[in-house]
Amino acid sequence: MQQHKVLSTIEEIKIYSDPYRIQIMNMFNRQGRPSTVKEIADLMGEVPAKVHYHVKKLEKIGLLTMVSTREINGIIAKYYEPFSGEIHLRHKDEEDENSPLKQVFRSETLKLLNEMFEQSRQRFMNHAEHDRQEKRFISDMTLYATADEVEELYQQIVELCKPYLTKDEQKSDHQVFQLFTALSKEAQVASHSDSGIKKKKAVSAGQKKEKEKEKEIESASNASTKAPSKALKTSETSSTAKKSKPAAKRMASEPKAFDSTDE
Repeated sequence: MQQHKVLSTIEEIKIYSDPYRIQIMNMFNRQGRPSTVKEIADLMGEVPAKVHYHVKKLEKIGLLTMVSTREINGIIAKYYEPFSGEIHLRHKDEEDENSPLKQVFRSETLKLLNEMFEQSRQRFMNHAEHDRQEKRFISDMTLYATADEVEELYQQIVELCKPYLTKDEQKSDHQVFQLFTALSKEAQVASHSDSGIKKKKAVSAGQKKEKEKEKEIESASNASTKAPSKALKTSETSSTAKKSKPAAKRMASEPKAFDSTDE
């Protein structure tokens, strides 16, 4: 039966998501057997005291367990074994989307996932750059299955790997391989056609509003222009009328000229 460990507090997630502690866990898993702090420190090229501090943190949340002790040169060496089951990240307020603690928990979880992906990527690329003769395997597949079928598939992958999780000291040709598995449901995103339609609708709606604004401005401009022109026309008419009156007076006061020959 596969063991489960649930990390449900922000403190537990922070302890596990620390990049240095993830490296320590990888080194314990790489050993394939219970190991001491000094052995892990030697593999990492670190001081044992520094590694010991982080080992105690991991032991606190149950990801490392001291399984035996042994006296070496008068010193008690403690052997630790990494947790080999499934680790579940679950917050008690996971149903409350507005919980401030839930937001912090989610942020720390994403930080942990990002660090795990990054370290696995670095291991793979380092191997690809420095050991060009060895075979490497990478796959990116799209699967079609129900939620139950995917759960069963993952369990089958775990079962297939179990015989290879422990190092056999009798086999001198044993090498260390890293397997990183990520299995997730495809995110529901809008298609390009849907987003294009939405974009066109948004553009047309914006253009319609712009046209309406232009009509309003044009109407207001026409109204303000017509009023002064009418006043100007009226003033011109009255001015013309005023000017015409003196002319009429002049015509009335001037004596008619008659040609004497006509009579």
